[in-house]
Amino acid sequence: MRVPFTEMPPHARLWIFAAERPLSGAEQEALLAVVDDFLQQWAAHGAPLAAARDLRYERFLFVAVDESNAGASGCSIDAMTRVLAALEKQMGVELVNHGPVLYRVGDQIARLDRAAFAERARRGEVAPDTIVFNNTLSRVADLEDGRWEVPARDSWHARAFFGGVSATR
Repeated sequence: MRVPFTEMPPHARLWIFAAERPLSGAEQEALLAVVDDFLQQWAAHGAPLAAARDLRYERFLFVAVDESNAGASGCSIDAMTRVLAALEKQMGVELVNHGPVLYRVGDQIARLDRAAFAERARRGEVAPDTIVFNNTLSRVADLEDGRWEVPARDSWHARAFFGGVSATR
């Protein structure tokens, strides 16, 4: 069953999906309609899941599940990924690839594969204070605590600057 994202408790499980580019208004509507339909009927082993979604910056889809009553199983998570992968093909935009690095360049959001980001770090084109999106967060509390949009030095992205050692908050 779908609930508002603002009603998700801090301990709720979180997934972040980043579109490869900003989605048009029509694409956003299509994405949210499909996700809403899925969340409305999402279940794990027959138990309905209290789930929510949010879309930010026209490209970041957040999906959260309150696992207090029923936890998301591997099969139910696979079902969500299959729905998004099908939508990805339908829309012609990558959604489920967690490999690329997304970061701010002024008020724009850039996207590079990890090797290219590391190369830019080596050349000094991105710095430890470059704002990155940590799409590996797994709890709503991490999002609420401001750990999503952070300087690279405060995320796993720090490895690009500090030789494999990442700083943590």
